[in-house]
Amino acid sequence: MFVPLLIAAFVGYLLGSLPFGYLVARAKGVNIFEVGSKSPGATNVRRVLGHGPGNLVLVLDALKGALASAWALLARVAAVAESDEGPAWLHFHVVGADWLAIGVGGLLGALLGHGFSCFTRFRGGKSVATAAGGFLVLFPLGSLIATAVWGLTLWLTRYVSLASMLAGVALTVAAWLLHTPPIILGASAAAMIFVIIRHRANISRLIAGTESKVGSNKGQPDAP
Repeated sequence: MFVPLLIAAFVGYLLGSLPFGYLVARAKGVNIFEVGSKSPGATNVRRVLGHGPGNLVLVLDALKGALASAWALLARVAAVAESDEGPAWLHFHVVGADWLAIGVGGLLGALLGHGFSCFTRFRGGKSVATAAGGFLVLFPLGSLIATAVWGLTLWLTRYVSLASMLAGVALTVAAWLLHTPPIILGASAAAMIFVIIRHRANISRLIAGTESKVGSNKGQPDAP
């Protein structure tokens, strides 16, 4: 179990490290680390380059988390279909809670990769979209609840940072109230804590009343 879990975390980290925000902005002739909030997250890309590039980064970042979480399920299907004479790497015996644990390991690796990408000198975003994509695979109902809280908070306050943090809280509360497996509850709590820590500068600006809102001028600090 340890070996496939380690592989999942490593693969997840590499997937999460793919700097889509940087690459999309670079294709437009912009170094995203030098403009706006200097974050490669979808919010900063959208503010600097517009909705098209920003939404593209949002989808790609979410896809990273989904793939990092889903590959274990695919490995399970392959292992079941493969005969005993098949490649040894398929014989992970990934069944039941085991594949779920490996999926969580992949997602947590992706969150770290997005926040500290090895391709951009360990700089990165807040990992909110990546977490959303991963939990859409591992905990679909919780992901939908968190998305609803995110959307409602954004509509009421226009603060992306506040919406992202409350979505993390909602995900964890949903995992607890719905009696999900302990590993899902633990992963939800870990993702919530990680997202909140990554938003610590935004928390200071929220308290000071200087945090930018959706629709504010480009170049101002935001909550990527």
